[in-house]
Amino acid sequence: MDYGKTLNLLQTDFPMRGNLPQAEPKLQQQWEEQDIYAQVRSSRRGKPKFILHDGPPYANGNIHIGHAMNKILKDIIVRFKTMHGFDAPFVPGWDTHGLPIEQAIANGGKVDRKKMTVSEFRDYCKEYALVWVEKQKVQFKRLGIRGDWNNPYITLQPKYEAQQIRVFGGMVNKGYIYKGLKPVYWSPSSESALAEAEIEYQDKTSTSVYVAFDLKDGKGKLPPDSSIVIWTTTPWTLPANLGISLNPDFDYVLVETGGKKFVVAGGLLEAVSREVGWKDVNTLSSFKGSELEGVLCQHPFYDRTSLVMTGDHVTLEAGTGCVHTAPGHGEDDFMIGQRYNLGVLCPVDDQGHFTAEAPGFEGMFYEKGGKLVTQMLEESGHLLHQNTITHPYPHDWRTKKPVIFRATEQWFASVDGFRQQMLDEIKRVAWTPEWGEIRLHNMIADRGDWCISRQRAWGVPIPIFYCRSCNEPLVNGETIEHVAGIFEQEGSNSWFQRNETELLPAGTACAKCGHDQFRKETDIMDVWFDSGSSHVAVLDSREDLQWPADLYLEGSDQYRGWFNSSLITGTAVKGQAPYKAVLSHGFTLDGEGRKMSKSLGNTVDPNQVCDKLGADILRLWVSSADYQSDVRISDNILGQTTEVYRKIRNTLRFLLGNLFDYDPSRHRVPVERLSELDRFALLRLHRTIERVTKAYDAYEFHLVYQSVHHFCAVDLSAFYLDILKDRLYADAPDDVSRRAAQTVLYEALTAITKLIAPILPHTADEAWTYIPGTELPSVQLADLPAVDAGLFDQALEAKWERFIGLRDDVLKALEDARKAKVIGNSLSAAVHLYPGEEDYARLQEFQQLEQLFIVSAVQVHPPGTPVPDEAQASQQLPVKVIVAEGEKCERCWNVTPLVGLDADHPTLCPRCAAVMKKLS
Repeated sequence: MDYGKTLNLLQTDFPMRGNLPQAEPKLQQQWEEQDIYAQVRSSRRGKPKFILHDGPPYANGNIHIGHAMNKILKDIIVRFKTMHGFDAPFVPGWDTHGLPIEQAIANGGKVDRKKMTVSEFRDYCKEYALVWVEKQKVQFKRLGIRGDWNNPYITLQPKYEAQQIRVFGGMVNKGYIYKGLKPVYWSPSSESALAEAEIEYQDKTSTSVYVAFDLKDGKGKLPPDSSIVIWTTTPWTLPANLGISLNPDFDYVLVETGGKKFVVAGGLLEAVSREVGWKDVNTLSSFKGSELEGVLCQHPFYDRTSLVMTGDHVTLEAGTGCVHTAPGHGEDDFMIGQRYNLGVLCPVDDQGHFTAEAPGFEGMFYEKGGKLVTQMLEESGHLLHQNTITHPYPHDWRTKKPVIFRATEQWFASVDGFRQQMLDEIKRVAWTPEWGEIRLHNMIADRGDWCISRQRAWGVPIPIFYCRSCNEPLVNGETIEHVAGIFEQEGSNSWFQRNETELLPAGTACAKCGHDQFRKETDIMDVWFDSGSSHVAVLDSREDLQWPADLYLEGSDQYRGWFNSSLITGTAVKGQAPYKAVLSHGFTLDGEGRKMSKSLGNTVDPNQVCDKLGADILRLWVSSADYQSDVRISDNILGQTTEVYRKIRNTLRFLLGNLFDYDPSRHRVPVERLSELDRFALLRLHRTIERVTKAYDAYEFHLVYQSVHHFCAVDLSAFYLDILKDRLYADAPDDVSRRAAQTVLYEALTAITKLIAPILPHTADEAWTYIPGTELPSVQLADLPAVDAGLFDQALEAKWERFIGLRDDVLKALEDARKAKVIGNSLSAAVHLYPGEEDYARLQEFQQLEQLFIVSAVQVHPPGTPVPDEAQASQQLPVKVIVAEGEKCERCWNVTPLVGLDADHPTLCPRCAAVMKKLS
């Protein structure tokens, strides 16, 4: 008789190999056909809301691995919150305005911008952006991101633009918007002002010069033949010099060297002397900076004077302590120039070329002009020293070209009026990591006014008009709402398609002069104002959402970007931050910790990973990383992740395979009838549920990953399931011992499937369809497993944890015996144990040690029994392994002298013979 066919061997159609690249798209198609997003929302109707507001990615290219990590993190949270009893809608969004799209259209070669109107060019930009929205949407959905993909928010949508205009109007009404001439970051390569969030620092080599400004009028404080020495790394700004700034509290010295007299800060004299090469320096006198206020110097190459002023911005960190001051090219310079009524001189145009206000340099690009400045200084004898330095310098983050400070008329959002309120709001927000609070606090505390105007075409227009008679700006609640209403119906392109009369309420007149003819502002808003208005345009404008958001989650670069701009608009318009909590993640690096770049060839394409390995592998990698720091990814790391995935999948398959004849409504065994081993396994399961739920709640997904992997690989595979196989396979199908084991397996299977669902939605949903007794069509509609604290028994847990340690000693001895060819598999072994008194007493508490050790015979020798030399006495529990006596049971393979006692089944052990009688 073939006794093998009488075993309850694993049966399941759940495949061992996931074939994720092929299986996931089919499953995603099912989700779409079922409208699983709507089903999930419906199942959670009436539950407390949890709103994770999606920071919009930019629609101008395929998604990269950073996009993938960000969206997967969001999806894990939303899925967890949904299964944890919340109504957690997710509305994805896109940022669609800005320079990169303009450049893509202009550089694409298909259109000639000079031959089209602004409105026509904007139509091309819109079409380009929407094409990439659709492409990115497909790519995000391929990652398994669940959301309202049919109704995303897009910053170019008319309703969005209208709400953005209303946010702007709200800030106007509170007096926070003004136009002013101030130095701002200016990108000659983009021909536009930039916000701080659009600046990145790169190393740049600059010319460093020490320049002598000869005295024009010493006011009786300095001799006429002396000079004040300045130091600058931007010699091209010297044509705009109007003054020299000293610190009022610093000591300054007049020194003589080489027959010439110079003024520098006393604290920097030694460093300046060393750098410039002064020898035999003689100090003639010293002064406080405040004493030199009002002294006049002669500009080195123009017929005008430079006023000596005092300000606290002057430091002794570098240079001479005498700061070249050009109010048109620096914020500190501008502020002190305003205080001393210097005026503003900015002789550089939009493209970075000198204007007629810089005689001798007109038409030159500023960098070329800087070289000529140095040459002129050298020829006139005012150049004391020249060298080069490499230092971090602001660059345009789009074009990667250097920027300059340039005074232009711009629209600004003043933050002084509500700065303290923002700082108070920052304290109220929950920050993960905690250092995020300090980072944003310092940024807000130190930031200047926000330059919100851009000299571009593709964006939301600034809805301001100017009187054609007196040039007075016109902007008020009525005009804002009128424009917003038009934008809501027609979109912001109407600003360029309609004339001023059509854009203004009927009968509008200038409040200053009564004139009724106006011209439109031509600047657009900073794109950070676009995305920074999303909390109003999205959260406050959709019935399925609510304001403020429970969570913003973006990369750590968004402290100066979206977190920042959203806080400004939220506090300005609604009086509080638009988020209750902020979570930030690091950047993706290659396996060696290097920044990814195409030139290095070390980029990882998430689309290719999905095609090769599957989205669930990528999602598992995201969960495995402590994402609050920078995260590494490589083929090798993804390979390790794949091995962990296989362990989880194989565990699910083993559990499913052993539940092929289990009906939870009929076969469940009550907890009180379970063996100690079964109850310990259930206890471990609920400890895992407890740990995983807490980790999800704290957004510590790497702890979820570790806990699930440990439970599958250690608690189940290496312990409970290993011991259980004999009971599951060889006992009679309806034996209570087998049904008890299946009861635990069923609880473990349903719990694991639910616990992994936020991270591995495809695998969890696939497994869910094979679980017996499930009524819900998808695990996404299920609740997370609840912790049953009644199962926690500290004494039972301690007892079995100690046993696991003893068992590990036995398994080690069996493995050594197998390698030494003393035995074949473990069922051919008999083990002799030589415990001390404490362990002997513990071992007496366990029955069926043969099953627990998966051997055919166990003998526990009393304390004091001599330990044989061949026993592994070096271990905590000395173990001797020998070949078991008896015959191998043909059915269960246990070796026992009792094989053959049943005449009807002479090749079986008594247990298997009894089972055969039940089956007959």
